[in-house]
Amino acid sequence: MAGLRGVKAAFLVAPEGAEQRELTSPWQAVASAGGEPRLVSTRPGRVRAFEHLDKGDEFPVDAVVSEVSADDFDALVLPGGVANPDFLRTDRDAVAFVRGFFERGRPVAVICHGPWTLIEADVVRGRTLTSWPSLRTDLRNAGADWVDEEVHVCTRGPSTLISSRKPDDLAAFDRVLVAELAAVADATARR
Repeated sequence: MAGLRGVKAAFLVAPEGAEQRELTSPWQAVASAGGEPRLVSTRPGRVRAFEHLDKGDEFPVDAVVSEVSADDFDALVLPGGVANPDFLRTDRDAVAFVRGFFERGRPVAVICHGPWTLIEADVVRGRTLTSWPSLRTDLRNAGADWVDEEVHVCTRGPSTLISSRKPDDLAAFDRVLVAELAAVADATARR
């Protein structure tokens, strides 16, 4: 396994509302494995994370979603929090950015309420994933199969879709995310 050297992962986050642990834990996992996490948002500056309903830390934005594309990255991570995906799904550029990863067959990892953005991008039809339990009906109505699992990997379709339910599942989510990105790095290195 080549590690994640050279693998660029976009973390798409709204200006306010991402669940802090769902941003920082996978970010650290990618960085510790040698990958290059990049914070993408709908506007420049900083984003404010939350610890449930309490304000958390601020993080600097690396790129504005309207100025980048899925071609600039090897993978996408969508942290949850209730406000984060709700805001992202109303932003045309954010939705197009998400859809671009599926069109290009690049891995996407999503946790908690993050699948709301996937629903808006119309990329869950025929896929199996997990989420925060309250999204079960939304996902089924969008044509997905919902499962109650710590982490689920769906390889149906051109993109691998890694999904998880909640912050308590982050250890498993991070492990699977790094393993999937390592496979991407290995495939790239063999070319």
